[in-house]
Amino acid sequence: MVSLLFLIPIGVLAASTASIFIKLCDAPALIIATYRMVLASLILLPYALYKKTGRTWGRNEIGWLILSGFFLSLHFTFWIGSLKYTSVASSVVLVTTYPIFVGIGSRLFLKERMGLSLIFGIILSVFGSGLISYGDMAISKEALMGDGLALLGAVTASGYFLVGRKMRKSQDLLSYIFPVYSAAGFLLVIFSLLSQKNFFGYSWTTYLFLFLLALIPQLIGHTTINWALKYLPASMVALTYLGEPVGSTILAYFILNEELTPWKVFGGILILAGILTALKRNPQNGSSPP
Repeated sequence: MVSLLFLIPIGVLAASTASIFIKLCDAPALIIATYRMVLASLILLPYALYKKTGRTWGRNEIGWLILSGFFLSLHFTFWIGSLKYTSVASSVVLVTTYPIFVGIGSRLFLKERMGLSLIFGIILSVFGSGLISYGDMAISKEALMGDGLALLGAVTASGYFLVGRKMRKSQDLLSYIFPVYSAAGFLLVIFSLLSQKNFFGYSWTTYLFLFLLALIPQLIGHTTINWALKYLPASMVALTYLGEPVGSTILAYFILNEELTPWKVFGGILILAGILTALKRNPQNGSSPP
């Protein structure tokens, strides 16, 4: 229990740095996502080889792991893309609506019951998302497009975690995250090549932030969340991960000098209240990403 109380806040704080590093990069969204996953996979590779990871993978497991990586690659592409158009506060708060979509997906694909608290939480969160989008609409159409990309990031993140719920029952942490991160990295390389994006020619500070992005929010933040899923109910893990918008907003205020508008504050409060309401009485519906 002590290790959980110590490591989970560290994981949430690490995840909160992602949007800051992304904002500080001068590379396209797809390249940022690609470097994040490829570097994370390469860092894990020596340990995965040492542990002989993959001995528990059958053909069926490999298919699910690739699907999880596919969802993860889309999640990062949409979410990182959103940060080029909207603020850190709007993007992070909207993308962390993924527990709501996990609840819906659990009902549709896993045949789990959707209670009244989940339905009420969905209504609150959708209304809060509308308030945030309305506030950005008053600023620019680009910000509204960024909000839409962030919501797509939430939907694809829910797919990633729904598959993760299934796979973590039979796979240890390394056997799950290494192939998923690697599959996501491989797919993102393909997407980048098809989009004719440049992999090189950026400033040295951008490469530094890309490395930090792989190391801190991915390998420390995401992996800590996935580790905790083995020891805590998924709903509890999702609740703790909702500290990310708070951390990101505070960091953005001090590092990027981003201003918080009343629309963002009130909309964010409603979204978080909706997620908390939805998860409070639905402990089995909370296996969630990013």
